[in-house]
Amino acid sequence: MSVQEKGGAARKAAGAKSARGYFLDPARRPAAAFLAGLCCLLAAAHLAGLVKLAPAYLAAWICLLALPAGALPVVIMIERADAWRPQPETALLETLRGLLALMPVAALLSLPIPFAAALLYSPPPDGPFGLARLPAVFLAARLGLYFVLWTGLALLFARRGGEPWGKAGRMDDGRAVLGLGLHTVIGTLAAFDLVMSVKGVPGLRFHASAFGLLTMAAWSSLALAAAILVAPPDVGPARRRHDRLTPLAVMLLVWAGLHAVQFLMLGVAADPGAAAWYRPRAGASGRALLLAGAALIGLAALLTLRPGENRTRLVAALAVGVHLAELFWFVTPAFRGSFRLTVVDGLALAGIAGLAAGLAPLVRRLFPGLAVTPAWPGRERRSRAAEPVRVPGA
Repeated sequence: MSVQEKGGAARKAAGAKSARGYFLDPARRPAAAFLAGLCCLLAAAHLAGLVKLAPAYLAAWICLLALPAGALPVVIMIERADAWRPQPETALLETLRGLLALMPVAALLSLPIPFAAALLYSPPPDGPFGLARLPAVFLAARLGLYFVLWTGLALLFARRGGEPWGKAGRMDDGRAVLGLGLHTVIGTLAAFDLVMSVKGVPGLRFHASAFGLLTMAAWSSLALAAAILVAPPDVGPARRRHDRLTPLAVMLLVWAGLHAVQFLMLGVAADPGAAAWYRPRAGASGRALLLAGAALIGLAALLTLRPGENRTRLVAALAVGVHLAELFWFVTPAFRGSFRLTVVDGLALAGIAGLAAGLAPLVRRLFPGLAVTPAWPGRERRSRAAEPVRVPGA
C-alpha cells in the first residue's frame, strides 16, 4: 500500500471515529433521539397515511402517558408506607419519581391529538348554541386542564414530603389524600375522553364505570414494571433487595380483577354497546393477549415464593410487553375491525419514544423541581470512591 493510500485510509478511519463520537456524545443524544423519533413518525405517515397513523399515534402516546400518570399513585403509596420505616429511599422509588418528569413531555406530545380529533372521535350530538360541534376545542381545553393538574401533582411528589424516620404528619397525610383523590378524578375523566370515546360502531355507545380504574391500574402496573427494569438493585438485606416482585404481582392481580369485573358486570351478551366494543377485540390476537396476561399473572404469583433479581426483571419485562399491547388493544381495533399489531404501530411507538427522549432534558431544565437526583446508597459510595484522596496539608 502506498503512502497516499495509507493516508486516505487513516483519514477515513478518523472520519468514521469522529462521526461515531459525534452521535455517541451524551450532549447530542437527545437531539439524535428526537431526530430518530421524527423520522419514524414520518416513515409511518408515508407508509400508511395520516388517517391510519392517527390511531397508532394515539395508542403510542397513551403508552407514554402511562409512565408518569401510572407512577404518580405508586409514588404516593410507597412514600406513605416508607414514612414509618427508618431507612433511606430505595432506588425503585427514586426511579418512579424520575418518571414523573415525563408528564410535561406527554403534555407537549398531546398537541397533535386535538387536531386529529375528527379522525379519532365521533362528533357528539348537538348541544345548546351548537357548541358541541367543536369537539377539538373542548378536547384541547380538557387536555390542558388535565395536564395542568397532573403537572402540579408531579411537581408536588417529585420530592419527598418528609424524613423517612419521622412520624407521618398531618401535612404528609394531606398530600397523599389530595394526590390520590385528584389523580383518580383526572385519570377517570381522561380515560373516558381519550380511550372510550374513540370511533366505534355508529349508534352504539359503550359506558363502563370501572373503565377509568381499569385504565389507571394498567398505567400503574406498566410504570412499576418499567421502573423495576430501569432501577439498579438496592443494597442491604435480601428482603430489601427482593421486595419488588410482590407489589408488581399485587398490581397485576388488581389489573386482572378489574378486567374481569368490567366484563362480567356489563353483561356483554345483553348490552349491545358492550358487545360491539368487545367484538373487534375478541379475535385470535385478542385471545392470545388474554392468555399472555393470565400466564404472566400465574408466573408472577409463582415466583413470589422464590423471589430474585433476575426473576423479578423477567416478570417486569413481560409485564411491559403485555401492557403496551393492551393499550393498543384499547384503541386500534375500533379503526381496524380487529386487534393486530402492525409496522405502523411499531413506528409510532418508536417515534413517541424518540421524541420523548429528546424533549425530556429540555423539560427538566424548564421544571427544575422534576429533576430528581437519585440518592441510592450504592451511588453515594461510588461517588465518594471516585473523589480524589486529599492529603492533609497538601
